[in-house]
Amino acid sequence: MKKTLYGIPNCDTVKKARDWLLENGHDVTFHDFKKAGLDRETAARWLEELDWEILVNRKGTTWRKLPDERKAAVNDKASALELMLENTSVIKRPVLEGDGALAVGFSPDDYARLMGAA
Repeated sequence: MKKTLYGIPNCDTVKKARDWLLENGHDVTFHDFKKAGLDRETAARWLEELDWEILVNRKGTTWRKLPDERKAAVNDKASALELMLENTSVIKRPVLEGDGALAVGFSPDDYARLMGAA
């Protein structure tokens, strides 16, 4: 499976991840949430592998701007899926997917392990 990095191009953490991948010679497809959105199948697959609380960035601006009643309604995998599809900016970035592995956020050490460089 081809590796894909999901995120938005102006996110500093996504920029760091993209730079690291390029500097270390890894060919990864970039999927821009803002332009291409996110399909239900992909988001549901992520939620099968990871807890929704890892994928939903509750420290970010997007989450903080949600009405309190909307935040309170996100309390399980199904409600997190709907929120992620409504507003991809609430997903913690970047998400790196490929070869049966999934990484959320960016850590050079984690990426080295995931990409087989360490």
